[in-house]
Amino acid sequence: MHMHSHKPWWMKGLFIVAMLAIAGAVFGWIVTLLWNWLMTSLFGLRAIGFWEGLGLFLLGKVLFGGFRGCGGPYRHRRRHHRRLQARWERMTPQERESFSRGLRHCPWGKRSEATRDRDVPGS
Repeated sequence: MHMHSHKPWWMKGLFIVAMLAIAGAVFGWIVTLLWNWLMTSLFGLRAIGFWEGLGLFLLGKVLFGGFRGCGGPYRHRRRHHRRLQARWERMTPQERESFSRGLRHCPWGKRSEATRDRDVPGS
């Protein structure tokens, strides 16, 4: 019989912190290399150091919604999708048709009837 040893919580936390530090260093290094390769030759901008590259990486994550831990923006989409699907299931066929007709003016509503029927929530 094989006994499983469970690591203490602080060791798991230390491992996660170490992995985040390594990932941050790698991505900061990649951003620095890419910046110094592309931005200096394409736009004549000055070369940057590692810490500036790491700062640019973190700024991009903040501005463009990168940190998706703890559910992130997708958690809200899933909740919205569940509410929309529950609402769709409570609709009568006539209400569903009326709702679908109302979406036809939207860019995503301009699809063929076969595709539209397949993409409607709850179908």
